[in-house]
Amino acid sequence: MSDKRDYYEVIGLNRGASDDEIKKAYRKLAKKYHPDLNPNDKEAEAKFKEINEAYEVLSDKDKRARYDQFGHAGVDPSYGAGASGGSPFGDDIDLGDIFSSFFGGFGGARRQANPNARRRGSDAEATISISFEESAKGCKKEVSYNNIDECNECSGTGAEKGTSPKTCTACNGTGQVRINQRTPFGVMQTVRTCERCHGKGKVIEKPCKKCSGNGRIRKKTTIEVTIPAGIDDGQILNVRGKGNAGSNGGPSGDLHLYVNVRPHPIFERKGDDVWCELPVTFTQAALGAEVVVPTLYGKVSYSIHEGTQPGDVFKLKGKGIAHLHSKGMGDQFVKVSIEVPRNISSKQKELLKQFEESLDDKNYQKRKGFFDKIKGMFKE
Repeated sequence: MSDKRDYYEVIGLNRGASDDEIKKAYRKLAKKYHPDLNPNDKEAEAKFKEINEAYEVLSDKDKRARYDQFGHAGVDPSYGAGASGGSPFGDDIDLGDIFSSFFGGFGGARRQANPNARRRGSDAEATISISFEESAKGCKKEVSYNNIDECNECSGTGAEKGTSPKTCTACNGTGQVRINQRTPFGVMQTVRTCERCHGKGKVIEKPCKKCSGNGRIRKKTTIEVTIPAGIDDGQILNVRGKGNAGSNGGPSGDLHLYVNVRPHPIFERKGDDVWCELPVTFTQAALGAEVVVPTLYGKVSYSIHEGTQPGDVFKLKGKGIAHLHSKGMGDQFVKVSIEVPRNISSKQKELLKQFEESLDDKNYQKRKGFFDKIKGMFKE
């Protein structure tokens, strides 16, 4: 990983940059190197991928923290154990056992959890980064994450292949032992968890080497998930049964997939609507013209009217983002910006002066109204 550039260097910012600064820097660079704006440019394509990789890490709070502390190693897929979403004491700790050790054990009256009961696995977490277009239309993506699964060597028994757990001889398979204690009031009998089998009633004489007798192992899992159309940045997609494996035949937990949507160099999302800015020439705005407008679903032709003004907005119905988990689509709103020509020739300047002289106040209603309002403000 030593050949990778620093992610802050990639987007041109220093460490400590705000989330908003990172987002703005990404949008600017993504627009500059976007493949649609640089067709057949391999160098631009490589830079675009590098920028996306950097933004995926720096826009995610947890990934950025790991990157700031450990560098590229902190965000490598093999780094760490991965979030489990379960107990802070670890996935192999039963909280029932912890509490029973504090609130039980007095005179045999304690009620303890059954160590052989079916237990649902804890939930796992992962983050996925998708493009603006993929969030609008939906897609299928592969996601890799770390989770706990049943050991495939021992099929979850914890015993070496070809062997099986044996009935505990200390408790005869009950998981509990009775102890007689002499007190001033006579002999009192207490019940305790069997220390040899830890209450399971069975012992593993030859533990599986792969999982050390645990029956479960931590591994990297890759699955294909369906991202629904309309999902927004920061939303969580729940994938049933793809979390950590349960114990004693219990079901697996779920996978909580945090969705990160990369900003688009042209489009901006507002609810389920899409906004963009369309630059047109002075002549097109003055005379009206047929213009080509980009949308998420391809280019469309639109006729702007004669006398179009800067900031005018028109709507393309149904060209926005699909409503999440329901029918219908948002719209696309296009804001017109008029580009004033630069570097004009002497002849062009003369023609423009002649054109301007041919106009009167009725051609500039907004300008006329402005000066009418300020009449008398600056009288001496």
